[in-house]
Amino acid sequence: MKMLIISNDKQGQARAYLAKHTLENAATQQGFTFTTDLNDAELVIIIGETAPTSLNLHGKKIFIGRAEQAIREPEAFIHRAKTEASVDQQQNTADATQPKTINIVAITACPTGVAHTFMAAKALEIEAQKRGWQIKVETRGSVGTANTITEPEITAADLVIVAADIDVDLTSFSGKRLYRTSTGAALKKTAQELDKALIEAEIYTVKDNTSASSYSNNANNKKQESTGAYQHLMTGVSYMLPMVVAGGLCIALSFVFGIEAFKESGTLAAALMQIGGGSALALMVPVLAGYIAYSIAGRTGLAPGLVGGMLAVSTGAGFLGGIIAGFLAGYIAKLLTTRLHLPQSMEALKPILIIPLVATLATGLIMIYVVGKPVAAIMEWLTHWLKSMGTTNAVILGAILGGMMCTDMGGPVNKAAYAFGVGLLSAQTYSPMAAIMAAGMVPPLAMWLATVIARNKFDQSEREGGKAALVLGLCFISEGAIPFAAKDPVRVLPSCILGGAVTGALSMYFGAQLMAPHGGLFVLLIPGAITPVLTYLGTILVGTVLTAGLYGVVKRKDAEVIG
Repeated sequence: MKMLIISNDKQGQARAYLAKHTLENAATQQGFTFTTDLNDAELVIIIGETAPTSLNLHGKKIFIGRAEQAIREPEAFIHRAKTEASVDQQQNTADATQPKTINIVAITACPTGVAHTFMAAKALEIEAQKRGWQIKVETRGSVGTANTITEPEITAADLVIVAADIDVDLTSFSGKRLYRTSTGAALKKTAQELDKALIEAEIYTVKDNTSASSYSNNANNKKQESTGAYQHLMTGVSYMLPMVVAGGLCIALSFVFGIEAFKESGTLAAALMQIGGGSALALMVPVLAGYIAYSIAGRTGLAPGLVGGMLAVSTGAGFLGGIIAGFLAGYIAKLLTTRLHLPQSMEALKPILIIPLVATLATGLIMIYVVGKPVAAIMEWLTHWLKSMGTTNAVILGAILGGMMCTDMGGPVNKAAYAFGVGLLSAQTYSPMAAIMAAGMVPPLAMWLATVIARNKFDQSEREGGKAALVLGLCFISEGAIPFAAKDPVRVLPSCILGGAVTGALSMYFGAQLMAPHGGLFVLLIPGAITPVLTYLGTILVGTVLTAGLYGVVKRKDAEVIG
């Protein structure tokens, strides 16, 4: 018999998890199998007082029992479930054909806060409307929070969905059924994610002195653990990006007055260099480390993370040292938060005195005496190798970075390549970032061009999507190609990866350099931000034409969803 266990216990995550885990072990010994699909379940066990209102259990055999009973006597609980389960009759036959209205609030947030944030929000809204559900999506983008969810809306919600690749504050959702996923999954597998949210959402409980996103869906524990480090890193990168963009463009503006004009004290060029290089980029690594630690341990990790980042800069460990310092500070602060027990009279001192002091001392000493010098040597070697490598190595590196940028259109592989290029800006190495941005622009630009040169193979909606992809491509938003990749991945992805690899290789071959990590062709408005301009534009054009031509040839007119 296939069994589905759902927790609707509002007394705490720990108890709900223990009850569910105990029941699963007992049920396995009795020959039950488990499913996460409500349609396949032959018996639904609900741990809690009542069945979740967001699930349509009509016609299903259900049994509702308390968590305490499941923990104390799991075998007896399972036996009662088998013998006492009753068919749910909450809807009559006439109502069963009507879709159940569900009220959802959601949050979307991606590392750059530009594309995935808003595209995922739109996808969730469209899919929910198809099902007749009520939904409000709050977007936490690069320009701040939009469409903010209010307290009454949270109270009225049956379900909370958080589609985020970075750390977000979830404290306002305490006591609500919450499901967490990524922006990529919400965008590309919207229907499946909404189905999973109904089944796998768990009651969220705020934990004191921990990261704001300490929530861990019981059904997805392993997945959350495996992606946790990546999410922490991307949180740091998202807060670091404004520093890099502002600093890089200020440096580029200083070059308008001459490549060495900033060396003359008191001039505007010197002031711009001081703002960009001496201040904004100097804060880049500390901010990266600080917010990695913040993502792991909450506010208690911020101070040791920032200090560790500053020490990474002063010891020459660079962005690699900053990443290490961030994780080090975060996990030390988290360890102290969870394992350090003090008398009640001193508990209030933990987050404001004891943890920041001890975590900062531990992080600082490790950075100075253990991490700093070895990582500084690695950074020095990496910088020297990148600046002195021959043409062949440069082309290979460019091809790899370019191909990675086009592999998953803003996903983990894309972000890994992007973070690598951004990190090298602090070492005054600008060629990899140029290759990365050029390649990242190719997929959406190529999809637009393909809809033009092979117009008869695309329907009207695809041709309209191509126009949108053109604008996104010019802005260096690779996600503009996602609608095409989702519909025909077997043909779109190889075409884009090949075009991106060629673009990255050509950019490195010609020694193109980019001072700012975002902005697309609009960075051309800043003199000196991209050099050499015409050659750089040529590499993008070659990759775009190659990808569009290849996809235009291999695409079938009646292409359906493949893969």
